[in-house]
Amino acid sequence: MTENIENQNQTVEQEKILVVDDEASIRRILETRLKMVGYEVLTAADGEEALDIFNKENPDLIILDVMMPKLDGYGVTREIRRTSDVPIIILTALGDVSERITGLELGADDYVVKPFSPKELEARVKAVLRRTQERENVTLGKVTKNIITTGNIRIDTSRRQVFRKNERIRLTGMEFSLLELLVNNSGQAYSRNEILQHVWSYPPDHRIDTRVVDVHISRLRSKLETDPANPELILTARGIGYMFQRIS
Repeated sequence: MTENIENQNQTVEQEKILVVDDEASIRRILETRLKMVGYEVLTAADGEEALDIFNKENPDLIILDVMMPKLDGYGVTREIRRTSDVPIIILTALGDVSERITGLELGADDYVVKPFSPKELEARVKAVLRRTQERENVTLGKVTKNIITTGNIRIDTSRRQVFRKNERIRLTGMEFSLLELLVNNSGQAYSRNEILQHVWSYPPDHRIDTRVVDVHISRLRSKLETDPANPELILTARGIGYMFQRIS
């Protein structure tokens, strides 16, 4: 019995997180806290080092400061998004909304504002990784096909994949989760706060700039809509939020 438990434990791999920040104190705090809750942690002090470690170690998630020497967080995000959908949480300065929006537009999944609570960051990490695990778990065991076709878009909610005709459209885990929420409830409008609760797992009383939803909607439209400026699939429900509309 003991041997079986040991063998099972050996097969469980720690999720690997890359922490990128030019402040050594922040790296130490995050490394300590994240290791305490069971993650393997890698650290980098600048953007170039971050890309080098990313290419060698293939982390499961990246926590990324914006303002760094050699290559800033924007540049790192841009380079990573050329080839990978790895979840990215950016760290931004308090009150600097432009940093948050720019990072999200480049492909970050979420953000945490400095100074931050390590407990809050741990919660954000857990929520974002959960979306990634959902995407990876569909490759395990028996998968039942669940295909939704609308116009020339085909959405496989079981495998968490999207196609335009036969061409795969790359979505991040959070982008797909947002699309899945709207598609599975076509015609139903969701407020931004409701979307944050369903997709990002924010508690109802959590105060956050809801533009994180607007940016993700914009990214989805740019990938799915024939004319993103005049969307046919992901519609704005005035005074409420957003909804999905299937087309023939």
